[in-house]
Amino acid sequence: MTTVPIRTVISPGRYVQARGAMARLGEFTAPLGSTPLVVADDTVWGFVEEAVTASFAAAGLPVVREGFAGLATAAEVDRLVDVINATGTDVVLGVGGGNTIDAVKAAGHLAGVRWASVPTVASTDAPTSALSVIYTPDGEFEEYRFFPRNPDLVLLDTQLVANAPVKFLVAGVGDALATWLEARATDRAHATTMAGGLPTATGTALARLSWDLIWENAIPAIEAVKDHVVTPAVEKLVEANTLLSGLGFESGGLAAAHAIHNGLTAAPQTHGLTHGQKVNIGSVTQLVLEGAPLAEIEEFVVFTTRVGLPNTLTEVGLKVSDEADLRRVAEAATVEGETIHNMPFPVTADDVYDALRSIEGLSRRIRAEAGLPEPVAYVAAH
Repeated sequence: MTTVPIRTVISPGRYVQARGAMARLGEFTAPLGSTPLVVADDTVWGFVEEAVTASFAAAGLPVVREGFAGLATAAEVDRLVDVINATGTDVVLGVGGGNTIDAVKAAGHLAGVRWASVPTVASTDAPTSALSVIYTPDGEFEEYRFFPRNPDLVLLDTQLVANAPVKFLVAGVGDALATWLEARATDRAHATTMAGGLPTATGTALARLSWDLIWENAIPAIEAVKDHVVTPAVEKLVEANTLLSGLGFESGGLAAAHAIHNGLTAAPQTHGLTHGQKVNIGSVTQLVLEGAPLAEIEEFVVFTTRVGLPNTLTEVGLKVSDEADLRRVAEAATVEGETIHNMPFPVTADDVYDALRSIEGLSRRIRAEAGLPEPVAYVAAH
């Protein structure tokens, strides 16, 4: 029987975003289950416990909290499954960053319960998606795990985002900027998206909207968050980083940028970096692979430098002369099944190796001509 190609869009059941939204978490959790489990590390629990406890009490829900080990590994997912089963949980909530949320999604799926994402930072688009990124205990990319549905709820309190270190919001910009670059490549290639079908016009348009909102709002939003205040620019950037980027990457498609991110996790020098910082290196490299117009690359390098994202090897702890490391990155980025094969032309490990090496001199020259600072290693300086 011939399988008919489909176009499809997938999304979370409900998305809630506002300053103070955590105070209504219980209200939106109650329709999903009566025995919730909150998964949060000690740091996050320290500043959300009061609001979660009050909102659950108002909704008549018990408060049961489980800690998190810090990395979404297969072992941590299995541990959380055991906790879910032991506590009789019917809805599990991941409260915190992308690793917590990815581990909770994977555990909720395996345990057969509903799950919700409650990000306390806008650093990735993980909260909305029907997949998890699983890492080895050493922090290297291991696999994507796909689920038959998205989270039932995504709730994001923008005051918590504003209270967090600004580096997390900047990281979210790096992750989200790749969304349009990858979606347009996937569309040109007529490739399959993470949603399991060809791109829809809707998915591609949402990816573009994420891009547009970032370029208009990132710099004022970042300045506002440095002072821990919520402005309209912050609200728009948080939505772009989280909802629009999430919908855009999943239903619009991933391509080279995220594959190169995954490859970079094979280089130990990058393990101190955020997801979005590594993705931004992937975005610059994808532009080089595409043979993008110089003006487009120049605009991207200048903008991401001003935002505070890396666009040179130096900033992610690598050098052009690190041939063995860069070869390992390129090979990992181009393994069978990686999203780099959604590009509208074949890409080999040699192509990625050369493109990665080229961004150092290219970005340095663009930055110098724009009067921007020379690159400094983010691992050491940030």
